[in-house]
Amino acid sequence: QVQLVESGGGLVQAGGSLRLSCAASGLTFSSYTMGWFRQAPGKERDFVGSIYWSGSTTYYADSVKGRFTISRDNAKRTVYLQMNSLKPEDTAVYYCAADPAVGGLSRRGWNYWGQGTQVTVSS
Repeated sequence: QVQLVESGGGLVQAGGSLRLSCAASGLTFSSYTMGWFRQAPGKERDFVGSIYWSGSTTYYADSVKGRFTISRDNAKRTVYLQMNSLKPEDTAVYYCAADPAVGGLSRRGWNYWGQGTQVTVSS
């Protein structure tokens, strides 16, 4: 049974930083593309970024490029999302996702999901 468990969310002031973690089990982690999505109240679940199995290739949404960084530790079966220079518009539930292929920009391309962690950025 695949499990993705996010942690590290919380309340932070604008301009601050947070690091989210997603611990995976039940899958061959090093073979999966891992991704982060976010969903604000009343909005769609949007792509934030993704990282290929080797960690050598990453993609980011334009809205977070230059501020967020995705990394992974295959030995720990964990993917991270370092979020810097946070803005109130980054407030959302952040979800971890996994896919044996490339995932993609749409949530429909991803096989497995975590339960999400809340990130709130105050102004």
